[in-house]
Amino acid sequence: MSTLADEFAMKDLGPLTYFLGISVTCSGDQMFLSQHAYAKDILHRAAMDSCKHVPTPVVTQSKLSSSSGPMFNDPSTYRSLAGALQYLTFTRPDITYAVQQICMHMHSPRIDHWNALKRILRYIQGTSDFGVILGPTPQLSLRAYTDANWAGCPDTRRSTSGYCVYLGDNLISWSSKRQSTISRSSAEAEYRGVTNVVAEICWLRNLLLELHCPLSHATLIYCDNVSAIYLSGNPVHHQRTKHIELDIHFVRERVQHGNVRILHMPSRYQIADIFTKGLPRILFEDFRSSLSIRSPPASTAGV
Repeated sequence: MSTLADEFAMKDLGPLTYFLGISVTCSGDQMFLSQHAYAKDILHRAAMDSCKHVPTPVVTQSKLSSSSGPMFNDPSTYRSLAGALQYLTFTRPDITYAVQQICMHMHSPRIDHWNALKRILRYIQGTSDFGVILGPTPQLSLRAYTDANWAGCPDTRRSTSGYCVYLGDNLISWSSKRQSTISRSSAEAEYRGVTNVVAEICWLRNLLLELHCPLSHATLIYCDNVSAIYLSGNPVHHQRTKHIELDIHFVRERVQHGNVRILHMPSRYQIADIFTKGLPRILFEDFRSSLSIRSPPASTAGV
C-alpha cells in the first residue's frame, strides 16, 4: 500500500465494507456481497414497500411481445425502474433473465411489460437481503455452463443465450442476451451460445495470465445440446452449417489448442437455464443455490 501511495494519491480506508451501493460482509474467509439497501430503495420508488412476494421473478415460459396489451401510461417510471434493476443484477444473477426481458421493451412499454416488472419487484421483496458469496478456492480453474432458448422471442424469433462462469466455486461472470441473428435450428442457437462463452473464457484466461496466474488445464464448458458438442470437435464441415462457419472455426481452434473442452450436461443440471427462460419454483431455487446466491450469513455478534 505504501508503494502505491508513492505513485498515486490514495490512502488506506481499512477493510472493505461498502462500495458503489454494494455492501461487503466478511465472515471467516468468505465475502458476502449484497445490495440490500439499494433493493429496498427500488421497492420504495415503485411504492411497493409492503407488496406480497412471489417465489420466482418470471412466470414459467413467459414470452413478452412488443405488441401485447395496451400501452403503459407512465413510460418514464418504467424506464427508471428497469434501469435500476439492471444495476441490481451486479449481485443478483438470479434476476438477470427477467430484467433482460423487460429491458427489451423500454422504448414502448405496455401493461403486460409493467406487470412483468412488478413481478420482479415482488420477488425482490421476499429476497431483498440475498447476495452472492465469494470465498477461497483450493484449485485455480475455470468452468462454464451455457444454454440457449431457441427462437424464444415471439416478435423476431431470435434465440436467447445465457452462460455463467465459475472460478473455482465462485461465480465471476454471467450473461443473458438475445442473439443478434435468427438461428435455423436449436443446434445453431446452442452453438452461438457456446461461441459467446468461449470468447468470455479467452478473455478471462488472458486476464489471469496477465495477473501471473496462468491456467494449466483446459476450461470445461458444459452444454446440453449434443449436436453443438459434436460440431465443436468434428473437423468435417457440413453444408448446412456454412452460415456459422466463423463461429465453428473459432471454437474448434480453442478446442484444438487445449484452451477449452465442450462436454455434455443433462438439461436437469444445466445451471445456465436460469439465464434463458422462466423455470418452475423448485428448479429455479436449486439453480439459484448453485449460483451461490443466498441470504446473509447468520450474525454471531454478542456470542
